[in-house]
Amino acid sequence: MDILLIGSGGREHALAWKLTQSLHCDELYCAPGNAGIADLATCVPIDPMDNAAIVAFCREKNIDFVVVGPEQPLVNGLVDALEAAGFDAFGPTQAAAQLEGSKGFTKDLCAEYDIPTAAYQRFNNAPKAKMYVRQQGAPIVIKADGLAAGKGVVVAETVEEACEAIDACFEGSFGEAGAEVVVEEFLQGEEASLFAICDGQTAVLMGTAQDHKRVGDGDTGPNTGGMGAYSPAPVLTQELIDEAMTDIIVPTLAGMHAKGHPFRGILYAGLMLTADGPSLIEYNTRFGDPECQVLMPRLKSDLVELMLASSKGSLLELPEAEWDGRTALTVVMASKGYPGSYEKNTVIEGIEDAEKTGTLVFHAGTSRGGDGALLATGGRVLNVTGFGDSVTQAQKAAYEGVAKVRWNNGFTRSDIGWRAIAREKEST
Repeated sequence: MDILLIGSGGREHALAWKLTQSLHCDELYCAPGNAGIADLATCVPIDPMDNAAIVAFCREKNIDFVVVGPEQPLVNGLVDALEAAGFDAFGPTQAAAQLEGSKGFTKDLCAEYDIPTAAYQRFNNAPKAKMYVRQQGAPIVIKADGLAAGKGVVVAETVEEACEAIDACFEGSFGEAGAEVVVEEFLQGEEASLFAICDGQTAVLMGTAQDHKRVGDGDTGPNTGGMGAYSPAPVLTQELIDEAMTDIIVPTLAGMHAKGHPFRGILYAGLMLTADGPSLIEYNTRFGDPECQVLMPRLKSDLVELMLASSKGSLLELPEAEWDGRTALTVVMASKGYPGSYEKNTVIEGIEDAEKTGTLVFHAGTSRGGDGALLATGGRVLNVTGFGDSVTQAQKAAYEGVAKVRWNNGFTRSDIGWRAIAREKEST
């Protein structure tokens, strides 16, 4: 079958890498893609937010299946547009994508279906939000309701910091995403991510991971889209996975079905592992980035078969997904200055040398110059993924790959996986 993949990041490169391994994939197109994806697929210059142009391309090329990578096209109703035109697609409808598109929607669903999550209130103006913050005290969490590219959440240590975050939302720092604010109780614990593939009725575990959101070593500095990740997450024991699936994922599916918005696609639960068990921080309705770059290399099963079953409501007909038992760890190479301003079109060399070490290099913000040189065009630019029988070994392998990349304008964190590695040392 001919497949169209939507997106241009490291997540989409990892998906393209896995899709092309499927016996069902004849021709792969990607809109718009990047320099790494171009080695696997035919990249087409279509805006992922232009539903009409994507539908027209599908008609022109007789596309059999569309895989939507990023969240923005899902919230923009791309799956609805494709299905209305008669095309099969992987991902939730616009109504189901509200689980990511509106944090307030998700919190209300949790309240209605008794899904464990932090106490919260929703506000559409700053004075009331600030009054609530002063009543509750700090630390407290301020979230822009809508999509903010992973940057619309502030864990405020003081009431003053919380009020500044509220002002930032309502003054337009996050665009339309900040038109409403969710103020949440601060939860104590460790964060981890759980992924489930869903077909509207059934949810199947699609792995666990932990990522590093903050830009600096030791999880310091501002939040980013993610500076690295590893999978599986050792902190998520089978007991905790079972608890999260039973208490969080299953009632979410039931609630969405009852509301007439059956959820199909990837349900990515950001969890806080509290003393009382897993609690939902938030949902994403697609694979994480950079979590996808450690999940796809570990997946042994055919990705196309899983995605087709998700879109057609037939996950129960498939055998359980198979996984490589090793740990995968990815290190994000970002442009100096990220998550603030950074220089673009700087030259990168040494990718082949990095891959010779046994690592996989997934491209995010890259393009080719007129002379064929690889250029950095984004904030997060490369994902170097290593493997090992432990997080310690996988980290060592990933950084060996990073050391081979020659890019003067790039930087990484040096400690991806540090919590898990500390635990591994304690247990030896």
